[in-house]
Amino acid sequence: MLPNLPGFRTRAERFDDMVLDSAERLQDMWGKQLDGVLFAVDEIPPNLEQLVATGNQAPLGSYTPGGRGEAPMITVYRRVVEQGVSTREELQDLVHDVVVEYTAEMLGVPPETLDPVYRRRYQ
Repeated sequence: MLPNLPGFRTRAERFDDMVLDSAERLQDMWGKQLDGVLFAVDEIPPNLEQLVATGNQAPLGSYTPGGRGEAPMITVYRRVVEQGVSTREELQDLVHDVVVEYTAEMLGVPPETLDPVYRRRYQ
């Protein structure tokens, strides 16, 4: 496929782009408070089989505090998020909400104050 055609990018690469877009949106709004924060994508959460075996719901993402020279990290679990939606627009909205929720957890603020469009599509 040629690089200028839509199918050139894989589904995983497009997902990575969605996470990056959300992180950049928050960075533009919150500036220095998000300097050094890493945003990552993993396929599935660690210990997924154990979570399912015990009847717990798989998380959509996670927040890992920084420390000892490590930067704080927000991780979005691609396969879990993708299973929760049926359209590309829903996927983009859910990815943004996950990024907002875990960033809000990190900052200790309600998600609604972090980004005014958080969960607006549900109202």
